Amino acid sequence: MSNKNKQKLRASGAKIMASLILLLGSLSYIMILAVINGSLGFVCAMGVTVFGAVGVAKALGEAIAMSYGLIIGLAIGCGALRGLLRYFEQYSNHFIAFKLLALLRDKIFGALRTLCPAKLESKQKGSIIAMITSDIETLEVFYAHTISPICIALLVSTAVFLFVGFVSSWYLALTALVGFLVIGIVVPLISSSRLKESGVTYRKEFASFNAYFLDSIKGIKDIVLNNAGLERQAEVNRRSDVLLKETKRMKRNITRAAAATELTVSIFIVLTLIVGVLLVSYDKLSVGAMIIGVVAVFGSFGPVIAISALPGNLTQTFASGDRVLNLLSEKPAVEEVKDGKDFDYENLKVDNLSFSYDGQTQVLQDVKMSAEKGEIIGIVGESGCGKSTFLKLLLRFWQKDGGTIAYNGADIDTVNTANLLDNVTMVSQSTYLFDETIEENLRIANPQATQAELEEACKLASVHDFIMTLPDGYKTSVGALGDNLSAGEKQRIGLARAFLKGSQLILLDEPTSNVDSINEGIILKALKEQKSKKSIILVSHRESTMAIADRIYRVVDGKMSEVER
Repeated sequence: MSNKNKQKLRASGAKIMASLILLLGSLSYIMILAVINGSLGFVCAMGVTVFGAVGVAKALGEAIAMSYGLIIGLAIGCGALRGLLRYFEQYSNHFIAFKLLALLRDKIFGALRTLCPAKLESKQKGSIIAMITSDIETLEVFYAHTISPICIALLVSTAVFLFVGFVSSWYLALTALVGFLVIGIVVPLISSSRLKESGVTYRKEFASFNAYFLDSIKGIKDIVLNNAGLERQAEVNRRSDVLLKETKRMKRNITRAAAATELTVSIFIVLTLIVGVLLVSYDKLSVGAMIIGVVAVFGSFGPVIAISALPGNLTQTFASGDRVLNLLSEKPAVEEVKDGKDFDYENLKVDNLSFSYDGQTQVLQDVKMSAEKGEIIGIVGESGCGKSTFLKLLLRFWQKDGGTIAYNGADIDTVNTANLLDNVTMVSQSTYLFDETIEENLRIANPQATQAELEEACKLASVHDFIMTLPDGYKTSVGALGDNLSAGEKQRIGLARAFLKGSQLILLDEPTSNVDSINEGIILKALKEQKSKKSIILVSHRESTMAIADRIYRVVDGKMSEVER
C-alpha cells in the first residue's frame, strides 16, 4: 500500500490525540492529579532499589551521610507510598475515562439526532451500534492508560536524567537519555507506522461484521422462508474468517513490536553497564557512585516501556477515535432553525422547487403545488419518481436546492424546526415499533394522551379491533423489532400515531400499501372524515387510493403537474 493510500486510512495519530485531549475540558485538573500521583509513585518504586544501592555504596566506603537504619526506613517508606500513590493514579485515570465515556455517548446520540434522518440513511445501523459500544469502550484505553503514561514517562525520565547526572555521572545520564528517546519515541514511531494499517482494517472489518450479523438477525424470518440459511451462514463464516485473519495480523504485529522494545531495553541496559564499568576502570567514577547510577537507570525504563507498548492499543484507539470524531464533526444535511418563525398551519405553497441528492442528478425540478386546510391532496407516480423525496423536503429533512416551500407564506428555511414538526407529521411506508407495549409505542406521538384518545386514534386507523383481540390489549408488547405484528398492522399503528399527535398537516407515504382492500377502504374513509380538521397529502402508486383526493398531482421524471378531473 502506498504512502498516499495509507494517509487516507485515517487522520494522523497526533491530530486524533489532540482532539481527544481537548474533550477533557473541566476534567483536566483530575488528569493533572493523576500524572502527579503516577510520577511520584514511580519515583517511589525506583526509590526502593535506589536506596538499596545507596546502602551497598555505603558498605563499599562511599561517603553517605545517612545511617543504615534511615536508608532501610526510606526504602520501606517508598514501597508503602508507591502503593498508595498508584491507587490514586489509577482511580483518577478511570474516573476521567468513565466520565468521558458517558460524555462521548451523550455527544454521539446528540450528533445522531442532528444528522438524522438524512445523513443516517446512508449509514449501516450495525456500524453505528459498533461505534456506540465497542469504539467508545476502546477510547477508555486512551483516557485511562495513555495520557498519564506519556506525561509520567516525560517527568520521570527528566528526573532520572538529572539525578544520575548530579549524583553519579553525566555520561551515564546521557546514555540513559538516549535510551529513553529510542525506546519512548523511535521504537513507538516505527511500530505505529506498521500497526496503523492493520488496526484501521481490523476496526473496519469489525464494524462491517457487526452490521452484517445484525442484518442477519433482523432478517432471520425471511432467510428461513427463502431457504437461504446456508448461503447466509457461509457469508457470516467468510466475514468471520476475514476478521480473524485481521486479528491475527494485528496481534502478530503487536508481538513483534513488543519484542523489539524488549530487545532495545536489553541493549541499553547492557550499554549502561558497559559505560559504568569503563568509567570506573578509568577512575572517572567510584564503584559506589557507579552502582547508584546504574541501578537508577536500570529501574527507570518502566515508563518509556509503557509508551513503547502503546502503539499496539493505540492503533485501534486511534481508529475508533477517528470514527467517533468524524461523526461528531460531520455536518448535518440541514441545520436546525431555532430563532425563526412559528406558525399554525393554514396552507402550503410550493413553487419552482428543485432538489438533487448528489448535486448532479435532478430528483425534483420546477415543482409547483399547493394545499389548503380541509383538503386532501393526492400525489401519484411510479416508484422512484421522487414522491417520497418530496414529502421529506416538506419536513426539511433535506435542504432544497431552489424554489420555495412556504407555510402560511413563510419559507420553510425560516420556520423553527420544532414548530414545523409540531404542525407537520409523516407516516412512512415502514413504521418502526420499539420493543415496548402498543400503548407506549402510541404515546411517542402524545405522551399526555388519555386512554380514550388512544383508542379513538386507533379506531380512525382501523387497528383498534385488532388490538383488542390481543391477550393484553394495549398493554401487549410488540416484541423485539415489532416482529410479532404484520407490516400492515405496524403501518396502521403508525397512522394511529399521526392521528394521536394532532398535527394540522399529515403526510402519508403509501399508507395502504400493506393492507387489504377492506382495510384500505376503512382507512380512506377515516382520512376523508378527518379532512375538515386538517390537510392531508397522500402519496401512493395506487390509483384507487386517489378516490378521496380533492386534487391530484402526478409526478413523472421529477416533474409534478396537476391532473384535471
